[in-house]
Amino acid sequence: MEQVVLQADWTAREDLARLVAVLGADNLRWVGGAVRDSLLGAEVHDIDAATTLHPEAVMAALREAEIKVIPTGIDHGTVTAVLPGGNVEITTLRKDVATDGRRATVAFAEDWADDAARRDFTINALYAHPLSLLISDYFEGLADLDARRVRFIGNARERIAEDHLRILRYYRFQARFGSMLDGEAEEACADMAATLKGLSRERVASALLALLALPDPLETVERMFARGVLPVVLPEVTPATMAELAALIAFEKSRSAKPAPLRRLAAMLPAEPKLAEQVAARLRLSTAQKKALSRMARRGGMEADVRALAYREGPAMARDLLLLAERDAKALDGWEVPTFPLKGGQIVERGVGAGPEVARILQAVEVRWMAESFPPQSRVDEILDEELARRA
Repeated sequence: MEQVVLQADWTAREDLARLVAVLGADNLRWVGGAVRDSLLGAEVHDIDAATTLHPEAVMAALREAEIKVIPTGIDHGTVTAVLPGGNVEITTLRKDVATDGRRATVAFAEDWADDAARRDFTINALYAHPLSLLISDYFEGLADLDARRVRFIGNARERIAEDHLRILRYYRFQARFGSMLDGEAEEACADMAATLKGLSRERVASALLALLALPDPLETVERMFARGVLPVVLPEVTPATMAELAALIAFEKSRSAKPAPLRRLAAMLPAEPKLAEQVAARLRLSTAQKKALSRMARRGGMEADVRALAYREGPAMARDLLLLAERDAKALDGWEVPTFPLKGGQIVERGVGAGPEVARILQAVEVRWMAESFPPQSRVDEILDEELARRA
């Protein structure tokens, strides 16, 4: 087979050349997403390296060269080199000793093929020499990449048994890279879907939101639902809410709206605030995420005035709500939410005693100010005069 050479601008970075010089070119390979994405012509965000050196030796060499290094996952063989052009995670070659579906016990290895064999998919087990940039492909990952096929390394069921989260990773990678379906992978994920129940909710939530953050995950999510995988982690999803997701993604495309995983999750759930809060709690979402998901579940009865909605909810939430309702948000483009130019103290200065009446007047003026599309201070003063006269 003809050898493939990695061609990517990032490989010419001076700080990476220095890293290679310090650790030794024969001891290091670029691996994983940076190699895969470069071969696809996609943007590269993170660079990972594999090394034959043990983490203590890596840290010692980098410190001697005055390169900052952080022991980010040293128990698993990973350290992070802090470089001017972007950090690099460096992991010692590993092989699995024992797995239980949630975590693995690993031992350091000396052979690149052993390290490749413990990775999940063939397209993630491509290694590039830092100088020659020749690709080492141990499991026909290059052919799978050309075919846009996401295929487990070795036996799919064995790979999933080692780490159940690989089911969700498979679907995320399929949604991002795949066009040709791998029958063995599809059957294994469906048959072993129940094993997802044993994972931590945080890991499930992270994987699910990562999938929903992709430009167009609809076909994959629909297949997950049809094959019984999605109901294991989101039993609240129904055919009706799947249709809501499809409508949302279509409307997002028509408005060139950026994907928002929490918005899409909201579409997949019935519009019931208590249920949304239960799902958020089960998935261990943050307080802010829980609040947002609950608000999006109360998406009925929104203000007709788009800017009034943004004033009450904030621009980001307003856009989410409008997209979910398939309503246009152009009125928000370039518009900054104004600050209500009236304080309670100003009402007290007009002779109203401090207390509930001040709050009632303030609210009445604010409602009229919003209804009149946020007029300037002069008009607010007039509205205040009118409200005070009404209460005289």
